[in-house]
Amino acid sequence: MTRPSVHRLVVLLTSAAWLAACSGGHEEAAPVGGASGAGLEAVTVSPAGQDAERLFDGIVEAVQQAAIVAQTSGRVIALERDVDDPVRRGDVILRISAVEQKANLDAARQALTEAAAMATEARSRHARVQELASQQLLSQSDLDRATADRDGAEARLAAARAGVAAAEEQYGYTQVRAPFDGVVTARQVEVGEAVNPGQPLTAVAALGALRVNVDVPQALAEEIRALGSARVYTRDQVLESAGITVFPAAASGSNTVRVRVELPEGLGEIYPGMFVKAGFRSSEPVALRVPAPAVVRRSEVTAVYVIGDDGQVRLRQVRLGRRLGDEVEVLAGLSAGERIAADPVAATLAIEGR
Repeated sequence: MTRPSVHRLVVLLTSAAWLAACSGGHEEAAPVGGASGAGLEAVTVSPAGQDAERLFDGIVEAVQQAAIVAQTSGRVIALERDVDDPVRRGDVILRISAVEQKANLDAARQALTEAAAMATEARSRHARVQELASQQLLSQSDLDRATADRDGAEARLAAARAGVAAAEEQYGYTQVRAPFDGVVTARQVEVGEAVNPGQPLTAVAALGALRVNVDVPQALAEEIRALGSARVYTRDQVLESAGITVFPAAASGSNTVRVRVELPEGLGEIYPGMFVKAGFRSSEPVALRVPAPAVVRRSEVTAVYVIGDDGQVRLRQVRLGRRLGDEVEVLAGLSAGERIAADPVAATLAIEGR
């Protein structure tokens, strides 16, 4: 048989093997060729050099954080603190105009003064009537009216005191203060802007204690709860968690469970809102890894060239997992200790006899 005929036969055999791999649905293999692997650069398949770990996306948040909203109406007249400014508990962050609130407070205090005077007079009159009634100089009905007047005056005094307290509270709302020590993380208003109760004004977070929120499949919730720890991966750091909290209920829309991963204190390069990776050790077998350039992708088939113990090169379909740097996990199709061709092009030429 001539050399072109041999070449065409090998190509036909290769195509038939690929079709069988695609149509058969088996991930174990479609052996191809029978060419010698002598001279090919080989890589020995080996397990990953670390514990199996499931990675999920997470978002950093402050353990202590507060979104501050307006509790009175008015106009912003001063911004005492801006984003990234540190604050102590009780520091004024911004001020709202207080003309109406101050007027209401003054009126409430005047009403309290009047109510106090009326209550004092009612108490004195009741005392006199009570003394005269004891001497039978006034009737019991006179005493009853004096008692009712006194009790009514006391009630109006209590209501006036409550009015002053409410007016003072509203007046205090015109000075927006930090609820705890931290840093201003947001500002939603400008000087001169009119605000109403419930409108967001600013936000404060304490950066000393941080955590990561991760949503994991509900099937892993109990395994993660029993594990009790996690690793957090940033661009430059690998952090061991200070503890985890697994929420007791799954989200109905996504069927995921929220996990809070507590971070150690004193981290200077991690801030709320950052995206990180949270890793949970898994009881699943450790995945095998191969160099990513050794993988062949044709249509919907993924494979590698395996060099057998007999030195023959064969194409085998594999199922891949995550890509980790220059390597990729192999979930099925290979066993530890097998050898694969590092250069798929060279292996193809070896099969074709060139």
